[in-house]
This record gives sequence, structure tokens and C-alpha cells, in this order.
Amino acid sequence: MLRWHLQEGRQIIPKSVRPARIAENFDVFDFELSAEEIARIDALEQGMTMVPDELDLESFGIEIPEP
Repeated sequence: MLRWHLQEGRQIIPKSVRPARIAENFDVFDFELSAEEIARIDALEQGMTMVPDELDLESFGIEIPEP
């Protein structure tokens, strides 16, 4: 998923305290996902978000850009 985020131009902030896992998180720069792999990930069900649809973000002065 980290590679997918990078290729899609999204910012990512991986979190781990285990050295082995941190090293795995950095191991995403020597390959690229194919167009088919990206499309398969994009097609996955997205499920619920952390922000309910009915929440009025404008009242909080928060702007969330569309991808």
C-alpha cells in the first residue's frame, strides 16, 4: 500500500517502532506497480471513512481536496 500511495502522489506517514518494520516501510523505492496492479487496488471496496458524509466540514473551516 505504501508503494501505491507513492505512485498516486499521496503523502504517507508510516508508523512503526520496530526496526524491522521500519526497514520494510523504506523498501518501496526499487520497484513500481504496474497499471494493472494500480487498477486492481483502486477497484477494492473502500468501505467507511473516518469522516461521516453528513458532517459539514465548512462549518469547521476545513477543506479536504478531492483526489
